[in-house]
Amino acid sequence: MAGKTLDLENITSRDSIAVAISNKWLTWNTYKNDWIQEKREIRNYVFATDTKRTANAALPWKNSTTVPKLCQIRDNLHANYMAALFPNKDWLRWEGGKHGSEDRNKADTITEYIRNKTLQSKFKTTVSQLIYDYIDYGNTFVTTEWVTDYVIDPISTEQTPVYVGPRAVRISPNDIVFNPLAPSFAESPSIVRSVTTLGELKAVVEGFGNPDEKAIAQEALDKSVAARQQVSAFGPGDQVKDEQLKFDGLGTITEYYGSDYVEILTFYGDLYDITSDKLYKNHIIKIIDQSHILVMQENPSWNGKKPIHHAGWRLRPDDLYAMGPLDNIVGMQYRIDHLENLKADVFDLIAHPVMKIRGSVDEFVYGPGARIQLGDEGDVDFIRPDTTALNADTQISILEQKMEEMAGAPREAMGIRTPGEKTAFEVQTLGNASGRIFQNKTSYFEEMLIEPTLNDMLELSRRLMDGSDVIRTLDSATGAILFRDITKEDIQASGRLRPRGASRYARQNNLYQNLTALASSGIYADPSVQVHISGVQMANAVEDLLELEQFDMIEPNIRVQENANTARLQNAAQSAVEEEAITPVEEAPTEELTEEDIVA
Repeated sequence: MAGKTLDLENITSRDSIAVAISNKWLTWNTYKNDWIQEKREIRNYVFATDTKRTANAALPWKNSTTVPKLCQIRDNLHANYMAALFPNKDWLRWEGGKHGSEDRNKADTITEYIRNKTLQSKFKTTVSQLIYDYIDYGNTFVTTEWVTDYVIDPISTEQTPVYVGPRAVRISPNDIVFNPLAPSFAESPSIVRSVTTLGELKAVVEGFGNPDEKAIAQEALDKSVAARQQVSAFGPGDQVKDEQLKFDGLGTITEYYGSDYVEILTFYGDLYDITSDKLYKNHIIKIIDQSHILVMQENPSWNGKKPIHHAGWRLRPDDLYAMGPLDNIVGMQYRIDHLENLKADVFDLIAHPVMKIRGSVDEFVYGPGARIQLGDEGDVDFIRPDTTALNADTQISILEQKMEEMAGAPREAMGIRTPGEKTAFEVQTLGNASGRIFQNKTSYFEEMLIEPTLNDMLELSRRLMDGSDVIRTLDSATGAILFRDITKEDIQASGRLRPRGASRYARQNNLYQNLTALASSGIYADPSVQVHISGVQMANAVEDLLELEQFDMIEPNIRVQENANTARLQNAAQSAVEEEAITPVEEAPTEELTEEDIVA
């Protein structure tokens, strides 16, 4: 498949590159208009409080109730994805890439460093937003950035670090375009849109360390400021340009230049200049105002790939835009609301039926105890609706169950068991089968998005960390909280970070069910088989699967030692009781009573 490079013609200057990339952004963004409209309909249904803002608004029903089934499925999927990805604090590990790199201290240092950074940068909150994109759009995008955030003490003027380190950043699916026909997202050129202000842009320019890059960026900023100063000089001849050139969400060119906002388009990938026969391999190009290049450089990442990752829920053949779990069940939501309001209208007609008047009838007020004067051949009756529509609840229940199944949300995950009596093995088999789609989608999200993002965060730290950093750790032996100084050398190793939340989630459920079935089976009861099964290893397996490590419950033959200690205490107590039984009790001396005591 083609589409790995962005080919441009008639390139005569840096600004012409900027204009050509901006035109490509507009073209690719136009191509996905239909896709954006589809997602907007889903969003309207998810957040609807009635049917007036959904496609059901076109129906003639008096009632406008919406049954938030699509929203409930969304919330159910999100809650279960988060629970599977982060089942406990031990969801991350380091795997060495060669002999000696998986040293325990090195592995623990890298793991604890990234775990600290994910906590401080609210990584789980970002993943939560990404999962919502995974469900709502079927496509989710994430990148990473290095953050240096300090607070200056007003008295001592000293800088106190708030957060220094890598951070995952969500990219809205509406703010990125790419070639959907490329072999993969990693190979496709991509353009990301963001909006900032002139002041924020000035801070970015001031942060450039290279004097040449800073001068080029300052020149682009000066052009942007000059364009804003000239906006009031637009005359009637500029109206055509004003109509043609619009900034998404920021209005016409006049409105845009009259504001303080600046649109930035960032290109990632390979760029080929056909005119000069020059290939810009693995470049990052930042463009402001769709006219001027702010930054143009090779991708500095040591990974050699663009720092953006994509995961799709249901992949399409030959198209990188994936479907979401809600896409092909939104029609069922339409049908549910249709039936619900149809039923409600029939109830209203039963309670307040249409009145049929025939012949001569005097005017009357309808209500309890009303008197009606009928003339010759006069009659008053009601047109009663067909009550068959009141059975719509059955159809609604069937539709809701189908929507759950088709979205890949196992009902058992909500605590609902399928009907019928089952053996333990049947329950295990059905549970594994019903959750297979869910487990597959979770594992794919973890592999395609979370894992490369964590490794990008580690790469940023190795490349940009200055001096040392402090991480918070927990001493496994004493339970004390410790603080360690980490340097760049401490996190240098060959290997890869591996999140294991989703894989551990599926593995735990499956292995524990199998272990329970084995322990209660006749095979395990056979002495000839049981003699070959290690009790210590089975206890270790139970500790791992039930995550009981923090309690230090498993120790070889610990029960024997505890029973012996208990027996000793029992024997000592018994001996004490027997000794007390055979020891004569000394009688207390009696005192003779006086006459006064007797009288008293």
